[in-house]
Amino acid sequence: MKKGKKLYEGKAKIIFAGPEKNLVIQHFKDDATAFNNQKKATIEGKGILNNRISEHILSSLKDVGIKNHLIKRLNMREQLIDLVDIIPIEFVIRNIATGSLTKRLGIEDGTVLNHPLIEYCLKNDELGDPIISSEHILNFGWLKKDELELINKQCLRINDFLQGLFKGINIKLVDFKVEFGKRKSDGVIILADEISPDTCRLWDADTDKKLDKDRFRKDLGNVVEAYQEVARRLGILHEQISNIRPIKFSKPTAVKIKKK
Repeated sequence: MKKGKKLYEGKAKIIFAGPEKNLVIQHFKDDATAFNNQKKATIEGKGILNNRISEHILSSLKDVGIKNHLIKRLNMREQLIDLVDIIPIEFVIRNIATGSLTKRLGIEDGTVLNHPLIEYCLKNDELGDPIISSEHILNFGWLKKDELELINKQCLRINDFLQGLFKGINIKLVDFKVEFGKRKSDGVIILADEISPDTCRLWDADTDKKLDKDRFRKDLGNVVEAYQEVARRLGILHEQISNIRPIKFSKPTAVKIKKK
């Protein structure tokens, strides 16, 4: 399928004009970033794996009634998707305490939460994607009350489905980030962006081995191998993506991350 002009380029994906009005092509890059773009690298094959894993998960979610932007996967790196106006909020759903939550609140890493916790972050790299409250969302008009309630319910439904999916392949769904947008064609709020090891924390259920982007964040190595393992357990690791060579870094700029 022929791509049109580039409409937008983010940290991990590029959006091109599609074949019809209100359809676009999403291209998955091999770029990896962490700490609000302070740490950067190129991980060969990451985009291919994320494309395949995200397609599998979004298709499965659509099958259970979760509306999302996926139309179909076009090739190893691209998907045809609905054009949306992205809501400027990241929705983080947590099942187990780790990462920034433990640092902010002094909770022991690995603590299982009594029930899923939904946090909101404003999508703004320059501000460091600050945590915001529902009152911020409503006061500044980013969403209406009924829209926020709808998305919260969708987040919990997605979490229930993903927990079951990953439990079936011996993986703990620790937490994950999702984004939503209003479909250009009709204004309906739908799930957008991607769901992959880039946007989820996934731990092996027996060993707590990390199978996600924390392997890049924390310099644990074997990033591609971990993503391949997730794809293998999901039953979607075909030969064309199983032969991806291991991690290959560009020369990232060394940075010091200040502990708060």
